[in-house]
Amino acid sequence: VQLVESGGGLAQPGGFLRLSCAASGFPFSMYVMSWARQAPGKGLEWVSGINTDASSTYYADSVKGRFTISRDDAKNPLYLQMNSLKPEDTALYYCAKRRTGGYAYTKINEINEYDRWGQGTQVTVSS
Repeated sequence: VQLVESGGGLAQPGGFLRLSCAASGFPFSMYVMSWARQAPGKGLEWVSGINTDASSTYYADSVKGRFTISRDDAKNPLYLQMNSLKPEDTALYYCAKRRTGGYAYTKINEINEYDRWGQGTQVTVSS
C-alpha cells in the first residue's frame, strides 16, 4: 500500500489549493478514504472522508462549505479542493485508507479506523 500526497504550498487567506493523493497497492475503489491534518503543536484532526460510492462525503465542521473531497476510482487519486483558506487551516495534510473495505455506515471520522497514511503535504495559509 502506498499513499503519496501532493499539492500543498503557501496560500493567502481567502485563497485556494487542491491536494491530491496517489494511491496504489490496494483496490482503491473498495475503500473509504479520508483526509486528516496536524497543525503545529496539535493532535491529528480528521478533516473529510468519502465513501466507496464516491458520492457520500463527510466533513468536519471546521471545513464544511469550504473544502470538497472527491475521488477518481478509474485513476486512483483522491482529491481535496480547499477554498476560502484561513490561517487556522495551516497544517500537514495526510490522506488515509480505512482499515476495512466496503461501504462504511459509521465511524468515518474516527482516526483509528484508518491503517495506512501518506507522508503528508504541508499547507501554509499566511499573508
